[in-house]
Amino acid sequence: MRKLLLLLTVILVGLLFIARLFYLQVYNKEVYSLYDDNAIRKVYDYPKRGYVYDRNGTLLVANQPSYDVMVIPREVEPLDTLEFCSLLKITKEDFIRIYDKAYHYSPRLESVFVPQLSKKDYAVLQEKMRKFDGFYIQKRSLRDYQTTIGANVLGDIGEVNNRNIDKDSYYRMGDLIGKQGVEISYEKILRGIKGIKFIQKDRFNKNIGPYKDGKFDTLPQPGKDITITIDSELQQYGELLMTNKRGGIVALDPSNGEILALVSAPSYNPNILVGRGRSKNFTKLFRDSIAKPLFDRGLQAQYPPGSPFKVINALIALQEGVVETTDKFTCRMGYYYGRRKLTGCHHHKSPVDMNKGISQSCNAYFVNVYRRIIDNHDDAGEAMNIWAAHAKSFGLGDFLGYDLQVGRPGRIPNGDYYDRAYGDNRWSSTYTVSNAIGQGEVEATPIQLANMAAAIGNRGYFYTPHIIKDIEGDTIPSKYTTPNYTTIDKRHFEPVVQGMFDVYNEGTASTLRIPGIEICGKTGTAENFMKIDGVKTQLTDHSIFVAFAPKDNPKIAIAVFVENGYWGSRFAGRMASLLIEKYINGDISRTDMEDWILTHSLENEYAKPYSGEPFKINRETTLQVVEKIQAPQNSDSNYSISKNPNKLKQ
Repeated sequence: MRKLLLLLTVILVGLLFIARLFYLQVYNKEVYSLYDDNAIRKVYDYPKRGYVYDRNGTLLVANQPSYDVMVIPREVEPLDTLEFCSLLKITKEDFIRIYDKAYHYSPRLESVFVPQLSKKDYAVLQEKMRKFDGFYIQKRSLRDYQTTIGANVLGDIGEVNNRNIDKDSYYRMGDLIGKQGVEISYEKILRGIKGIKFIQKDRFNKNIGPYKDGKFDTLPQPGKDITITIDSELQQYGELLMTNKRGGIVALDPSNGEILALVSAPSYNPNILVGRGRSKNFTKLFRDSIAKPLFDRGLQAQYPPGSPFKVINALIALQEGVVETTDKFTCRMGYYYGRRKLTGCHHHKSPVDMNKGISQSCNAYFVNVYRRIIDNHDDAGEAMNIWAAHAKSFGLGDFLGYDLQVGRPGRIPNGDYYDRAYGDNRWSSTYTVSNAIGQGEVEATPIQLANMAAAIGNRGYFYTPHIIKDIEGDTIPSKYTTPNYTTIDKRHFEPVVQGMFDVYNEGTASTLRIPGIEICGKTGTAENFMKIDGVKTQLTDHSIFVAFAPKDNPKIAIAVFVENGYWGSRFAGRMASLLIEKYINGDISRTDMEDWILTHSLENEYAKPYSGEPFKINRETTLQVVEKIQAPQNSDSNYSISKNPNKLKQ
């Protein structure tokens, strides 16, 4: 009986082994992977990250070697902790904290113990690494910025987080990834492909040599170089002009949508986000809640577009057939509804037609035009929907689809927006007249205004703005080479273009002319509000300017937005003219304007909410009507502050 029981046991165990092998070889759908084999150690060889060049071939971003001390917690043997910490320039408490974190992540997988050693520290440590089992040095590449400009455009790289790892199995703890700008937008192109070596381990977890003589090892594939559309000289000049000012500048090539300059001020030197000081410096930038250097004002700041939006209303009115270019409207230093003054206006001759309305930036003219658009239909909501559709065809009120990761959609209100606010059929054009002059509920980002200028300069179409010009061995997506057409007929653009040309000839920018260049532009002054100690306070107006040049077949379209810049031609207009001349001619002839900009700071204006000094408000253009709904007019500066000194220190 015992012999039979033993035989049955042997047979049963044998059948279990056979069944298991049969399952693994026939039914198991999981493919064996060296990457999951605990007996095989994986050593990664990191590729060279692709270089970044500007449109003229100037190298902007290269690489420099970096050395990380890696740890595999399970393989760590007792060591001289004090000596090791001294070599790494860390404390014993740091050692314990980092080791515990690595062990918690995984006792058998490698993770970064101390990142980004200098060449000097690496040379000293390398000679003694054999004494510290479980630790080894991993060579990587850090960015080496060849410039101090364009931090918001170029971006930076940093260590991956758990979200990155969960989203893409390519990454492992300690890997570097693009965090901002073109680094994140073109991460998969720039990063290349890691090489890998498989090392066989024995039962004591010691390395015994390459697995199968390196048959499955792979070499790293370097990342591709890219050329971006930025003109580094124009970018540098734009950042110089924005010294001691806040705002955004966006310049485009209307013929193809390439972004020539993308300035956000204040900015920072991209080199401070490289190396072991990155975390400290990034935290400092992130916590600056007043200047907000990490906030890309060219893409993310939503402002009231002010008077540049008037040209959109002119085009919509012509398309809808509610006005002729020769129609004239009276201006009595503003627009009156009965005895009620809805808007102010500056002094100019009256009455005005469309050309004078644009060149003299007459508020009364455009309120009349806007009311004709909305009152052209019995249903104000339907009229607003038609108006909104025309405005959105210029890329306003929605994301433009450019190839940078950050942005805001702006806002173009439609009929549903006001129905929710006032109730169905309980409002009319007089409720929304602020839209006539680019105030109230209308908001736009600087890149949207630059794109709007490009569409007008092209007489009705634009290319999706983009930062990529060339990818090594590849082509750029077709969506950046396909034109987008507005809903306005081409024939309606000429009188509007002429009006913008006369802004420089005889209008609000007549003092900003550049010899030899035909510039079409539009000044703008936008109201600016902030809550101070809980009270909504009107600050100094914003300065806005949009333009394109030359008048025919334009080479550049630009939008400049200077926060608290008084009025359009004071700061923004001067900057736009100078940047246009810089790009087209290469030299500056209007050194008087350049000197004025470089010697005038707005830092005092930005301190006024805290100092209690009075603000400069343009009463002639201030909206007099009290809106029932008033959305935040500036996503960047319309926030609450307190004059409490203790709160300011935070």
